Amino acid sequence: MDFEAEVERLKKELNAVILAHYYQDSEIQDVADFVGDSLALAQQAEKTKADVIVFCGVHFMAETAKILNPDKLVLLPDLAAGCSLSDHCPPGPFKEFCARHPGHFVVTYVNSSAAVKAMSDVIVTSSNAVKIVSRIPGDRPIIFAPDQHLGRYVQKESGRELVLWPGSCSVHEIFSEKRIVQLKVEHEGAQVIAHPECEANVLAHADYIGSTKQLLDFSEKSPATTFIVVTEPGIIHQMERRSPHKKFIAAPPDNGCSCNECPYMRLNTMEKLAKCMRDRSPSLELPADLRTAALAPLRRMLEWS
Repeated sequence: MDFEAEVERLKKELNAVILAHYYQDSEIQDVADFVGDSLALAQQAEKTKADVIVFCGVHFMAETAKILNPDKLVLLPDLAAGCSLSDHCPPGPFKEFCARHPGHFVVTYVNSSAAVKAMSDVIVTSSNAVKIVSRIPGDRPIIFAPDQHLGRYVQKESGRELVLWPGSCSVHEIFSEKRIVQLKVEHEGAQVIAHPECEANVLAHADYIGSTKQLLDFSEKSPATTFIVVTEPGIIHQMERRSPHKKFIAAPPDNGCSCNECPYMRLNTMEKLAKCMRDRSPSLELPADLRTAALAPLRRMLEWS
């Protein structure tokens, strides 16, 4: 089957919009109506006029779309496309963690479940975390969850003390500092651009730190011609499209595997995309009370952004 043609046909039939994250396979990015980072995808989901939202990303992203669009059909090609950060911050233990820190303003990274979002005061993405934390009144103590590495970066940039949930991204914590240094030596003049979910020792070698969207924009505007990209390598597809004359090198992990590719993001395929649109399944459903509770901190993020 020509999956690309089938997806285009079904998109018209369903009046659907396809939203894809930068970490998706390149062929999925190429059929999407919009490709972006978590913040931009949430903004697109909020304002879409489509009847059906097909989310090519991971589970928490599709949940976010459903929270913002309770009356729309939200499809995810593979329901098993989860997130290590979200999985390692379960609602029960997080509730207990918050109870041990009463009076704290709870800031939760978008890489979290709807149930954890519902316990939060505001949601953030890597694009806006520093800006949003800086807006919180100075006399309020702050919990930041679930990514401790992003939390430490936000703490450093904002000057605010944060109580950190001890979570991390399985992709961003395995980059090899030694190999990055070696690549800098091998490629004189190359700039290291890194995602703030990386460990501090890796970020120390970065010429620029930012979200996937910020890394993409920086690589396009920078006069440098070679970049060592320290995040999930799916973003390189968009970097090469914007700057075909530049060279992009995916930073290697600390072993010989391809662990710098998110296994969850890569569960979505063109075949699964076509099938989910054809079958109108799997779809995301959320209890009304949970959706309402999770909506308030999401709305605050969109307003503060």
